[in-house]
Amino acid sequence: MSQPSRVAAVREAVWERHANPKSGWSRVASLPLLMLAIYRRDERLLVGTVLFVAINPVLFPPPSDDDAWMTRVVYGERLWLEHGNRWHPIQLLNVCNAACTIYAVRAAVRRQPVRTAVATAGAMALKFLFVAFVADYYDRHAADVTPE
Repeated sequence: MSQPSRVAAVREAVWERHANPKSGWSRVASLPLLMLAIYRRDERLLVGTVLFVAINPVLFPPPSDDDAWMTRVVYGERLWLEHGNRWHPIQLLNVCNAACTIYAVRAAVRRQPVRTAVATAGAMALKFLFVAFVADYYDRHAADVTPE
């Protein structure tokens, strides 16, 4: 197997395993845990959260079907990216999410609990708007994809 096909095979395996709804739903708590770790200066929680986020996409087996909403989220994001939508206006949600997350980190470092909580909630709400969009995208376009 050539190097590019190995990379493609690994990428495919990661996408498939990440599509397990346990992967997506368990990652939902990662941002609040990260903010808590920063706010409390808890190095163990910080390292544990970062490690969990890093290995999460390969912790779970691939799903057997696409019935779960979170599975359709992952498949939808992949399909949306494969269709060349990286610069679609919906990306504004991710840009705003990043800004909220940066603000949340700043507030956590400064130990401003209300600002940390509000910015974290805002970032999560923006992320959920984006993932709802890509799940819907999958529902609308998955039938258009020809099996390999």
